[in-house]
Amino acid sequence: MKRLPDTELEVMKALWATGPDTPRAALEQSLESFHWASNTVNTYLTRLAEKGFVAVRREGKNNLYTPLVSREDYLAFDSRTVLSKLYGSSPRNFLAALAKNGLEERELDDLRDLLDQLSGEKKV
Repeated sequence: MKRLPDTELEVMKALWATGPDTPRAALEQSLESFHWASNTVNTYLTRLAEKGFVAVRREGKNNLYTPLVSREDYLAFDSRTVLSKLYGSSPRNFLAALAKNGLEERELDDLRDLLDQLSGEKKV
């Protein structure tokens, strides 16, 4: 898997939100806030298809787009990539950097809850 540029990631986020067999018009509508030309969206979709992230199926005059990579799989891959490149593959280094900007007590509680949950899953 390859890390996506921000623009292509936005297209994937729209596809993940709309689901399989998304018509191009629906996809462009969900990406309206970016003010991209139709050709620009087409370019991103072509790149995503070439990279194996999207399947394209022709139905009548329309192309339908389906994500081939799940949001969860991509996020797991991307998180590991960032962790490796920026923090030496160390979650501790990542959290230390995050904590330097200050974490609210609520955020710390959320992290503790997550760690407790993950720790409990490993024991089972």
